[in-house]
Amino acid sequence: MLSKQENFYLASWILHPDSKIIFMKAVIQRVSKASVIIDNKLRSEINSGLLVLLGIEEADTKEDLEWLTKKISQLRIFDDKEGVMNLSLMDVDGDAIVVSQFTLHAKTKKGNRPSYIHAARPETAIPLYNQFVKQFETLLGKKVGTGEFGAEMDVALTNSGPVTIIIDTKNKE
Repeated sequence: MLSKQENFYLASWILHPDSKIIFMKAVIQRVSKASVIIDNKLRSEINSGLLVLLGIEEADTKEDLEWLTKKISQLRIFDDKEGVMNLSLMDVDGDAIVVSQFTLHAKTKKGNRPSYIHAARPETAIPLYNQFVKQFETLLGKKVGTGEFGAEMDVALTNSGPVTIIIDTKNKE
């Protein structure tokens, strides 16, 4: 008898035999500052913390976002007193901005124009994005900056380190 996850993989393969199954992706950048500007207006701005670019896929679930928010909030990528990356965002009381980024699911295998077939449609992505932000705020105990789903945004950052980490919920370790 197949497990629930094995059934899901099998069903997904039957529906999409030519593609790999993709899940929620996040690009996490440790920043000394970051901001989001929309229509020449400042939407969000932080100093020391994380800029999270979040790509949501149709198959993503509440469990995926709960796992991912916990993982990101506990990533030990900030320096301790000895200069070793041993502290989390929560340990340093850092700030965060989360920006929806459907282009993280770009398929580039064929041709030169990326396909975004795996990116979630707005009716799926917007509620999950909002839940992700709320869950992240709950874990951090503070407000999290955001972009605006579907808007043309100017995202600026100064990557500290540089530290950039990519997490994909299909590879939960």
